[in-house]
Amino acid sequence: MECDKCGENAVLHAAYSGLHLCESHLCRAVTKRVRRRIREDGLVSDDATVEDPETWVIGLSGGKDSVVLTQILHDTFAEDPRIELVALSIHEGIEGYRDASLEACEELTDDLGIEHVTVSYAEEFGVQMDDVVEDDPEGMAACAYCGVFRRDLLSKYAAELDADKLLTGHNLDDEAETALMNFLEGDVEQIAKHFEASLGPFDSSADAPTEQTREAQDHHIPRAKPLRDIPEKEVALYARFKDLPAHITECPHAEEAYRGEIQDLMLGLEENHPGTRHSIMAGYEKLAALAADTYGGENSDTDYGECDNCGAPTARDLCRKCNLLDALEAV
Repeated sequence: MECDKCGENAVLHAAYSGLHLCESHLCRAVTKRVRRRIREDGLVSDDATVEDPETWVIGLSGGKDSVVLTQILHDTFAEDPRIELVALSIHEGIEGYRDASLEACEELTDDLGIEHVTVSYAEEFGVQMDDVVEDDPEGMAACAYCGVFRRDLLSKYAAELDADKLLTGHNLDDEAETALMNFLEGDVEQIAKHFEASLGPFDSSADAPTEQTREAQDHHIPRAKPLRDIPEKEVALYARFKDLPAHITECPHAEEAYRGEIQDLMLGLEENHPGTRHSIMAGYEKLAALAADTYGGENSDTDYGECDNCGAPTARDLCRKCNLLDALEAV
């Protein structure tokens, strides 16, 4: 099997496009699509200057997605004084898992010369995920607890680092699964929030997926997902071919049953109908823009205040994180 671009040995057949790509052209294609997404989403603000650069905080877990994102962002902006990159890693307290991935984070950030900040559940909340899973006062999957705690720390420290944007390594598979879950659950308001939090472009352009831009948010650092056009397999191959220090091991507590069902469904659809993931996201982003126009911004029923306990933005008296920590203390 030969590369359609150069005739060298192909390492990938992208069924959704029909292309056969060699190692070099696969890596070029991934980088090109990430940079195009950065342009289409208007990530580099017109206000970013040499004198007043933007700070982008990258959620760096040490897994393939966040490692690839960090590498491509560094390659793209290393010589651009308008953008400053900071990596933020979180230690959840999972024995035999997170320590190894943090070593990968440290190796990568040392190689690239990027500032690296690490925080932990133990220091911030007085809990570790291994203990949370054992106690489980709410009868929830481990990922439900961990997701709340991780989002809280990412938001908190992005703000403390004076971030203008918070970037995460969600790939095409991740986002298509989330889109399908939101749609199947009929959660239109969540779809609107998804658009305003991380999907909508910051500035409109001829290449943007939607004409509507996201509303400015005072309660959270705006997020972006530059890898969301890249299939998971291609991210993994990029990490391998670039010899990046990615820790590719599944969390021992991962057990999101519903997402697992959606993942299996998506894999089957993609195998039988190549391009399904791309089609889902193309349509979903347009629908999300319409939902945001109706339920977002000034039309939103969500009124954000501050958590009575920790001061984090929340629509309730206590944020979800503090509710969970109270439940854990009561065990």
